[in-house]
Amino acid sequence: MTTDARDRGALATTGAPSRGATRALLGTLVAGAAVSSALGLYARLHVPTGRTLTTLGFTDLLHMKAWLTTAALVLAAGQVLSALRLYGRLGGRGSSGQRASSGQRAEPAPAWVHRLHRSGGALAVLLTLPVAFQCAWSLGFGTYSVRVLVHSVLGCLLYGVFVAKMLALRLRRPPGWLIPWLGGSLVLALVGLWLTSSLWFFTHGGRGY
Repeated sequence: MTTDARDRGALATTGAPSRGATRALLGTLVAGAAVSSALGLYARLHVPTGRTLTTLGFTDLLHMKAWLTTAALVLAAGQVLSALRLYGRLGGRGSSGQRASSGQRAEPAPAWVHRLHRSGGALAVLLTLPVAFQCAWSLGFGTYSVRVLVHSVLGCLLYGVFVAKMLALRLRRPPGWLIPWLGGSLVLALVGLWLTSSLWFFTHGGRGY
């Protein structure tokens, strides 16, 4: 079975899910919720140090956070496009050689699209890790404004959803909605993080960050 067939075909379930499949699905979602909760508790209970371990070559911590999050968002946009191609919603041609219509199944995506999707997703998450660490360890779970509170919540949710998606990909027969829903939630969380941090930084010059 090709990678495309596994990624797309394994998503569709036929018939009612078994009790074991339901338990696995619930376990996947609970694991993601546990990760988000653990991160939130640590960031909230930990006394912020206010220190900066590294800026990775940027002028300061805030510039590092803003630009790494922006780079991750650009990669997330590529994830959306490659996911649409993997699901036959973008590009590809039908069996007649013409561009596939809504009622016609598109050709399987080439192997490089799978590699691009996976490597791009991995890189996007890696770029957020220094940001997440500095946020939790140095700044803590902020609640002093609605923007900062939303940002803190989204930061915790991002990694919970990521863990849930990675586990869901290993389920034998996940519901057809699960992987796209988790992937979409990841992108939305990242967009929200960018809007409540990077965009604010770029438009306000870091004031009130």
